[in-house]
Amino acid sequence: MAKSKEQKQSIIESLGSDWQRAKSAVLVDYSKIEAKKLFQFRKDLQAGDCGLKIVKKTLLQKMFEKLKLDDLAERISQTKGQAAMIFGFNDEAAPAKLAYQFCQKEENLKILSGIVANEFWQKERIIELAQLPSRRELLAGLVRAMQSPASGLVNVFCGNIKGLITILSKIKS
Repeated sequence: MAKSKEQKQSIIESLGSDWQRAKSAVLVDYSKIEAKKLFQFRKDLQAGDCGLKIVKKTLLQKMFEKLKLDDLAERISQTKGQAAMIFGFNDEAAPAKLAYQFCQKEENLKILSGIVANEFWQKERIIELAQLPSRRELLAGLVRAMQSPASGLVNVFCGNIKGLITILSKIKS
């Protein structure tokens, strides 16, 4: 059933408010996914502080035009397939990571493109973002790298003391 002009306007406003809150978004083609799997995907996205909106690309275009992001509106119009927009509200990489993980299990979900910091990213770049380690893993690696020289110095000092104790114990016996 066709939507009225008021309904379309409210959808555009809802998309705009989600866009204003979002740090990034990923556009996916959901056309061949069973409804049951799509609902499970929505639950996974909500757990990751993301949201999924299934809308027509023309409404997405109008939303971007209304927000004076004409370049993004143009890119959306060139995208093929039925589109759903995944918004990431806390972490820029979360929608890409969750979409990529779901793509690994369900081959019918296709990542089409994404938008990070109001910049349009192609599919390949979104997949690269999804494959990066999480922020927590990167911080842990940084702490390990910063801690490594200090722990190495401690081991050197302990080695000299252990050597001295070994020599003294051999002299004593």
